[in-house]
Amino acid sequence: MQAEILRKLGLSDGEIKVYNTLLTKGKSTINNIHESVGIERRNIYDILNKLIEKGIITYVTENKHRLFQITHPSKIIGYIEEKERSWEDLKEDVKKEMPMLLASYAFKKPPIDATVFRGSEGVKAVWEDMLSADLVYWIGSGRYTPKKYPEWFAGWNRRRIEKKCKWVNLMRSEMREEIREPLKLETIRFLPKEWSGNPTVMGIFGNKIANIVYGDSDFAFVIESEELADNYRRYHRYLWENVAKA
Repeated sequence: MQAEILRKLGLSDGEIKVYNTLLTKGKSTINNIHESVGIERRNIYDILNKLIEKGIITYVTENKHRLFQITHPSKIIGYIEEKERSWEDLKEDVKKEMPMLLASYAFKKPPIDATVFRGSEGVKAVWEDMLSADLVYWIGSGRYTPKKYPEWFAGWNRRRIEKKCKWVNLMRSEMREEIREPLKLETIRFLPKEWSGNPTVMGIFGNKIANIVYGDSDFAFVIESEELADNYRRYHRYLWENVAKA
């Protein structure tokens, strides 16, 4: 991605080098990154942590090795959406780059993948990825993200509606007292009270399953597998038809 755009987003030269390396190479160890960017190893750790905090890269541990990769490129659009309207020109520049970003991102992704997202920006990155789907199935929803990030969610939900992304939402029983009417393009039913517990929710979209835990530090774990996503959709359908109530 053009360095000037990333620089306008507030990334340092080192962060730009690491991001573009991961964009080009895909999932990489810190040794791979070190060899590519020529930055001291201890500084690369700092850079990676900053990019993870911003939600534009993530990591997973495979065979005791931590592998880093970029998050879905739409996260960058979401990041700009949170800024002032003076960033509109920058958003248009990013949109011009988006086809290349998406092509590179898709090319580097394996057919089965698992990824960890940490903190508020990490969870937002997962939500940005959901905008690539036409339909999201929820299990155990408690409106956690709209409550925790209301301003961000308002902008995100506007983009969801523009993209005609529908929700089929299995909500916790206690939400029956809070929900006056569904969101636009949303259908809801309520699970029995036995399903309520810790603030966790599952979203199934495309070939991905996102497990999100809300707390002092939000956390998400996303599995990418066509077969597994199909199984979870069947699980959702069973709950919808046999367990949940309107």
